[in-house]
Amino acid sequence: MTLEGRFDGDVVRVAGDARQRFHDARGYGYPLEGNEIALAPVEAAHLLYRGDIAVVDTRSGGAQNLGFRDFLAGDHGPDFGVRFLVYADLRSRGFYLTPAREPWLEDPPDAAFAVFPRGSGPGDGEIEYALQVVGERTDLSATDLAAGALAVVDEESEITYFEVSTPEISGDSAAALPTGVDADLLEDRVVVWNPPETLYERTFYGQPLEGREYDRPTLQCSLLEAAHLSRNGALELEPERVLERGRTVEGDRFDRRLAVYTALREAGVVPKTGYKFGADFRTYASVESVDDLGHSELLIRVHPSEHVFEPRDLALDVRLAHGVRKTMVFALVSSQSGAENRADSITWLALTRLTP
Repeated sequence: MTLEGRFDGDVVRVAGDARQRFHDARGYGYPLEGNEIALAPVEAAHLLYRGDIAVVDTRSGGAQNLGFRDFLAGDHGPDFGVRFLVYADLRSRGFYLTPAREPWLEDPPDAAFAVFPRGSGPGDGEIEYALQVVGERTDLSATDLAAGALAVVDEESEITYFEVSTPEISGDSAAALPTGVDADLLEDRVVVWNPPETLYERTFYGQPLEGREYDRPTLQCSLLEAAHLSRNGALELEPERVLERGRTVEGDRFDRRLAVYTALREAGVVPKTGYKFGADFRTYASVESVDDLGHSELLIRVHPSEHVFEPRDLALDVRLAHGVRKTMVFALVSSQSGAENRADSITWLALTRLTP
């Protein structure tokens, strides 16, 4: 039997045996007095689409019977169409979910939906995913990209899900550094003369200068490596000279990348350039010897904390990382970091493909 629902403000109220049929048995809405329930518009749209309810709109003074077509085209807030597609998709996969800002949620997540574990419902007190939903053309601020899950709906209504997490950045590659090694600052890199073998072989700084006739070992270091080494007294270079050269070459981006580079090294992780993968860094959590180097684990892209993502760029980064067996991590650096390169000014977010 089809039940009738009526708009009451921003919800659709359904009486009869609605509580038993829709809330208790299938996790729709929240209970009101008696057997009545309140449905969010996206829940009402899904039940209307399934033919389980009919909806009457009396908000304009009359009584208008709404079919699914009219309801879907109504004014239910921004991105209602893409939110409905995600809601319907997850329902078809066996999940119960509810709009995250429903008044009955004790600790509502800052997201579009609270998705409950498969086999669980709203009354079980556990949330599987705090799910954000955007269309592929909707910009997404880094400050809004929180741990949980993200659903992106493309122009053909295909849905891609991502898991967003805060990874633990740690490794066991920390090692003692030499002091006062001779070095020259070039235009956009540093040459290190006669370094101890361990600087490259064990701690993976720089690249050897190959094919040389010069009778002493030499390393070419990036400005980031040189800035870190000079700050720690490993090179006979004024740290400020290297910093200024880096800022001349890269602008403000150099300080952000140096903050991330420093944080990675201090966490025992070896960062190397990620240029070939379109990223800032690739990382190694454990380096015993460069002669026996395993695959890098992470690709890291550095952004300011106020960065705005395009969903298509996120999809590209995650697919690329997955294709080379790595995890995509975004390092979001607060503008307060400045030249201090404080590790606590960095927010780490990892994105991976998710199959609900």
